[in-house]
Amino acid sequence: MKIAVIGGGIIGLSSAHYLQLDGHQVTVFDAGDGLDNCSYGNAGYICPSHFIPLATPGIVRKGLRWMWNSRSSLYVEPRLDWDLIKWGLLFMRSATSKHVHNAAAPLRDIALISQQAYIDWHEAGLDFEYQHKGLLEIAQTEAGEYHAQEIVARAISLGLVDTEWLSKDQLDAMEPGVRMNARGAILFHCDGHCYPNHLMKSLRAQLLNQGVTFRWNDAVTGVEATKKQIHTLHAQSGSHAFDQVVLAAGSWSGSLAKSMGLTLPMMPGRGYSVTVENNALQLTRPSILVEGRVALTPLNSSTMRFGGTMEITSHQTPPRLSRVQGILDAVKGFYPDFDMPLPALDKVWYGYRPCSADGLPYIGRTQRLENLVMATGHAMLGLSLGAGTGKLVAQLIAHKPTDMDIRPFNPNRFG
Repeated sequence: MKIAVIGGGIIGLSSAHYLQLDGHQVTVFDAGDGLDNCSYGNAGYICPSHFIPLATPGIVRKGLRWMWNSRSSLYVEPRLDWDLIKWGLLFMRSATSKHVHNAAAPLRDIALISQQAYIDWHEAGLDFEYQHKGLLEIAQTEAGEYHAQEIVARAISLGLVDTEWLSKDQLDAMEPGVRMNARGAILFHCDGHCYPNHLMKSLRAQLLNQGVTFRWNDAVTGVEATKKQIHTLHAQSGSHAFDQVVLAAGSWSGSLAKSMGLTLPMMPGRGYSVTVENNALQLTRPSILVEGRVALTPLNSSTMRFGGTMEITSHQTPPRLSRVQGILDAVKGFYPDFDMPLPALDKVWYGYRPCSADGLPYIGRTQRLENLVMATGHAMLGLSLGAGTGKLVAQLIAHKPTDMDIRPFNPNRFG
């Protein structure tokens, strides 16, 4: 079959990979050059430990408290936007303890499928510096430690049995090269990480070599359909005919779905990162600073990436360097010897994560357009869940049983 994949991030490329392996003729469309999306600037985590969705009761309370502080780790830009209002109401309705409980197993399952796929890619020779050193979640406060102990218990109940709480002494012994202000940390042995830029570069080269067609800087503008079947895809380059379409356009998926007459509640959640060569902060493992909500990744022996924040805003809003200063301040609060001036804007990466209204991705066929498969809405887990999502997309296109129950990711769940 001829299949169009809309979106050149990790979800789109992973889908193209598995569809091409199944013998399909695949064309990837992207509005840009595919070199600066969230698949490049993220922390590189491949993390089954992230089984808690973005929509939680706690995050709603913090968001309401922080929404007027542009330096806070979660910032909702106040504006009169009906799509934002609808998304916010659905998000608050979803942010329940029951939802958090029900989301844990599906997020674990897709993460494990994805991690195994990345391991397979790595063992097959794809170069992206995959490492399996685990992930630290470092807590500073008594409340942070208490919450961490709850997460450890929940992880073990989900089968992630190699999860443990480290005391301050144990943490210091694990990272002897730095001085830190912390009470202790969760160690998720199950997690790995990679260098995202190298992953994307290697995967693009492999797909091109295998015959996948790329149409960069060729934005899809709409589709034509008859009897629930898309028959024509319109792009800046003209009109094209395909048998199946995969929508994996990240934070732009909501507006594209709307142009197709579909309801897909989605907001761009902007994040920032700074990548530093020969950084003095000598960490050996990726870590998340719990109270600072910042991620640190030693991408390789000489390169460190600092990233974080969630800024619910529009694609047109100029970047805020105050957000980056908030990241650096949080790192300084945990590592007192860390000292880094605010970099110039051209040294800062920023991108828009696709945030669904309940923190779960949208994966599956739509009711209105039967030859359209959704694969978007992964928020901060796009890279972690990318390979697994691509595998599920190929199974959906082939009408095969999927490797997991994807009903929690139903793209029709909001109407």
